Amino acid sequence: MRTLTLLLMFSLMATGMPVSAYQFGGVDIPDTITLAEDGPPLVLNGAGIRKKLFMDIYVGALYLPARTTDAAAILADTGPASVLMHFVYKEVSKEKITGGWNDGFAANHTAEEMAALQPQLDAFNALFETAREGDVIRIDHLPGSGTRVLINGALSGTVAGDGFYPALLKIWLGTHPVSKGLKQGMLGRD
Repeated sequence: MRTLTLLLMFSLMATGMPVSAYQFGGVDIPDTITLAEDGPPLVLNGAGIRKKLFMDIYVGALYLPARTTDAAAILADTGPASVLMHFVYKEVSKEKITGGWNDGFAANHTAEEMAALQPQLDAFNALFETAREGDVIRIDHLPGSGTRVLINGALSGTVAGDGFYPALLKIWLGTHPVSKGLKQGMLGRD
């Protein structure tokens, strides 16, 4: 048995297949991702589970150029970043997803900030569809381009403007995060 295990490990290394460095909630989380073929890799900062009423909804992972546990520094950073959401619940309707974005923005922004962000938030909400168990949504910050949304690897669209992404990150890392446990996990504190 030991020989078989060693052979399997060697063949995985020899073929260059990525081996996940982290598993959370039964979901394999890659230790790095790249936003563009020629771009630098982003490293896994941390991950956690979004729970609601004792149900696991999605595993959320935050990717940054370098690890940090400082939420304020992450929110102030203007570089590339990504949030990966791997859905583990059987189905989350588009209305619940967009309602969650709206609630998260409202909880972490003043009325004036919300008025300025609303056109971008509306464009962002239009990019989503009902998510089912196994679906993966990736939300990337591409400096100079904006916020890109990929659903199961396919481009859904991009919201222009560099200011939208840090406003979005406040849903997970702001003063009133969607989940304190998920915030701690994405910050790599647990």
